[in-house]
Amino acid sequence: MQQIAESLRRRLALEGGLTIAAYMETVLAGAGGYYRENDPLGEAGDFITAPEISQMFGEILGLWCVDTWTRLGSPEAFHLVEMGPGRGTLMQDALRAARVSSAFLAAKQLHLVEINEELKRQQALRLADHQPQWHASLATLPPGPVLLLANEFLDALPIHQFIMTESGWRERVVVQQGDSFAFAHAAPGPALALLRPAHQGAVLGEIAEVSPAAIALIDSLARRLKAEGGAALFIDYGPAESGLGDSFQALKRHQFHDPLADPGEADLTAHVDFASLAEAARQAGVHAYGPVTQGDFLRSLGLELRTDMLAAKADAETAEILRRQCRRLIAPDEMGRLFKVLALTGADLEELAGI
Repeated sequence: MQQIAESLRRRLALEGGLTIAAYMETVLAGAGGYYRENDPLGEAGDFITAPEISQMFGEILGLWCVDTWTRLGSPEAFHLVEMGPGRGTLMQDALRAARVSSAFLAAKQLHLVEINEELKRQQALRLADHQPQWHASLATLPPGPVLLLANEFLDALPIHQFIMTESGWRERVVVQQGDSFAFAHAAPGPALALLRPAHQGAVLGEIAEVSPAAIALIDSLARRLKAEGGAALFIDYGPAESGLGDSFQALKRHQFHDPLADPGEADLTAHVDFASLAEAARQAGVHAYGPVTQGDFLRSLGLELRTDMLAAKADAETAEILRRQCRRLIAPDEMGRLFKVLALTGADLEELAGI
């Protein structure tokens, strides 16, 4: 994407270096950015998410929403929200499963947080019967209780990286090096204040990551949940506890790619620090459940039983496909361990299904 590269060069000519957060924001969400211009999903794209692997994933989440809505007292009107809804596959599957409760479907108003016009078009086709409304952020959601789903959304939010040097923490920045981009070190910015106790034992060369954008999102959502009620479910990849390490990466055509090469042509992500987000939610006055592994979450909600029921009615080839899909979602060496589930709720519930 020449437009993105030129935008980066102009900024670097003025600023000298960009934090990794600023680099990610420009490449992913800036004018002509990766998430504004591409349909990155599927075999022909750069990555595949759980809803594209199996319709059972979305169906399970739809039933979780119905159960959580019931635990919240079955509000007569609420906002069903998805952040980063992709092609609308997850929500389509979720709403199909939610037909077990006509009252749930009658009470919901569907909202999609999306900035990609091509994906909006696909969402509109899949979800036309539910009259979705689109938003660029949560800020424009109307008042009222919320049930929110976000699958692989947090991992794309910008991060800052700090590296331990002989003179203490320095911030990793992106600079121009000839016709290419490279990493360099600079004086740390204010995001350094977000380092956690787990980062303090860093030795020379180790890297700590923080995401002010993710913390701000959780804080804002938590305050809304506390004031107006509802619950949110986040599914993403990363550790359950804060720690050190460089997780900034790029994916292009399902292969790892240099994150500084071909800006705008590859997906940029980083692992989610679930512990920091759960703490931010609690500090804002809501309840945080988890994180638990995706494998444990889906097992407890009956994914294996659902797979066996479908496989029993299918031909041998389809049954094997279903079992492979199930394994990919829950096996520890697939998505089951790396992916975590975190739920937030403004109500003092004793428990939520699966967590």
